[in-house]
Amino acid sequence: MGTFRMEQATTDVALDKIAALANEIWHEHFVPIIGLDQVNYMVGKFQSYPALKDQVKEGYEYYRIFCGDAFAGYAGIRPEEDALFLSKLYLHKDYRGQHLSTKALEFLKDYCHKHGLTKIWLTCNKYNSHTLDVYHHLGFSNVRSQVADIGNGYVMDDYILELEV
Repeated sequence: MGTFRMEQATTDVALDKIAALANEIWHEHFVPIIGLDQVNYMVGKFQSYPALKDQVKEGYEYYRIFCGDAFAGYAGIRPEEDALFLSKLYLHKDYRGQHLSTKALEFLKDYCHKHGLTKIWLTCNKYNSHTLDVYHHLGFSNVRSQVADIGNGYVMDDYILELEV
């Protein structure tokens, strides 16, 4: 395994590369869970280059995850009053199972300590069982569930997970 690093995406080129990777990952991973039509809708609404640009304007930060020289995944975060919202943490299928999620979480815990944040929280689809298992293994706990209307007749049926840091 190559050297792990996370770099903040501060350029349009970096955000565009994240959007392209998001499109690939979402079509590979989520179609069996939520179907192609909802994947296409959600990628456009939340993971496309224009969506990422808008989110950055709203206070989100994006980080590219590297394994050696390879662009292996990405994370999207938004600091809040006392918590860090982990909006996105996705790895390309070729880099799963190499403990990159663990290393990314260590990076995010350090971020929390530097910014005085006491917990990390996220949402995860209730039927994304492998990912839920990973988050539980990393120490996250389910705190509640929610069904959020995201428009176009679609909902996100999620658990909300938290980790004290």
